[in-house]
Amino acid sequence: MDATIEVRGLRKQFGQTVAVDGLTFTVEPGQVTGFVGPNGAGKSTTMRAVLGLEAPDAGETLIGGRRYAELRTPLHEVGALLDASALHPGRRGRDHLLWLAHSHGIPRRRVDAVIEQVGLGSAARRRAGGYSLGMQQRLGIAAALLGDPPVLMFDEPVNGLDTDGIRWIRGFLRALAREGRAVLVSSHLMSELEDSADHLVVIGRGRLVADTSVARLLATASGDRVALRTSARTQSMSLLAKEGAKVAADGRDSLTVTGLPAERITALLGAAGIPFSEVRAHRATLEEAYMELTRDAVEFQAVAAAEPDAEPAAAPAAPSSPAAEEA
Repeated sequence: MDATIEVRGLRKQFGQTVAVDGLTFTVEPGQVTGFVGPNGAGKSTTMRAVLGLEAPDAGETLIGGRRYAELRTPLHEVGALLDASALHPGRRGRDHLLWLAHSHGIPRRRVDAVIEQVGLGSAARRRAGGYSLGMQQRLGIAAALLGDPPVLMFDEPVNGLDTDGIRWIRGFLRALAREGRAVLVSSHLMSELEDSADHLVVIGRGRLVADTSVARLLATASGDRVALRTSARTQSMSLLAKEGAKVAADGRDSLTVTGLPAERITALLGAAGIPFSEVRAHRATLEEAYMELTRDAVEFQAVAAAEPDAEPAAAPAAPSSPAAEEA
C-alpha cells in the first residue's frame, strides 16, 4: 500500500462557520509530519474527514490513494488516535484491544505485543475506567498499532503523559517514521514537535499557512540575526551601524544585530578594541516560528491588561489543583 495521506481542496462548513477552506497537503512516508494551528483552525475536522467521520462539502481525502470508506481492512492500512477517552470504562485494557483485533482477524499475540510496545503491560488487565489520561493515551496508541498499518494519525498524543512518557513518545514517533510509515501528529506543544517532527503543515482559519520542513522553517525564522553581549553597548551600536547593520538593544548589555554575520561582527569589535563576551547566530525556536506564522490566524487573542498606577496588595493565592499524573 502507498503510505501517504492526501488532502485535496478540502472544504467543510458547519452552519455559517467554515471550518476548513480549500485545504491541500500531503503527508509523506518515512517522516513525522506535525499538524499545527491555533484552536479552531480546523485540525480536528481535517483529521476526522481523512478517517471518514466527516463528509467534505468539497474536495477529498485519501489514504494510500483511496478514500477511507474504500479500505477493505482499515486497521491494517491506517491507525488513528483521536480521542483517548473513548473507552468503555468497565472493559479491561487488554479486552478492549482483543475486541478490536477480533474485528480484523488479528491474533492475540499481536495484542500482547502492542501492549508491551507502549509500556502498558502492568495495567493491561485493569478496567479502563480507572486509567489516568496518560494510560488512556498509551492504550489508544496500542489500538492504532494493532494492524501494523503503514499510515498513523495521532491527535495530541502527549496529553496526560508524564516526563518519561513524553520522552518515550518522542522517540517512538521517530522510530515509526524510520520504518517507512507516514506519521501525522496534531499537537499544540511546539517544543515536542521541534524534537520529533521532520515536516510541518500549519493551518489557520481552515486555510494552509505553511507546508515546509522543520529545518527550513527554523532557518527562515532565525534569519541573519546575531546575538551580541557587550559591556560597551553604545560604542558597539555605533560601530556596527556604520557598517550597515541594524542593531537593537535587548537589555543593558545585550544587542541583536541584523545584516552582518557573526564572524564579521567579531572581527570589527576586535579591531576596534571593544570588549564583548558573546557573539552567536540567533536560532529561533519552533514556538517563535509558529507564533510568527499564525499571528494573524488566531481567532481569539487576549489583550494585555494595562498596568495600574499603584501596585495593589497581593491577594492570597488560590489553591492549585494537583497536576494530573500519568500512572
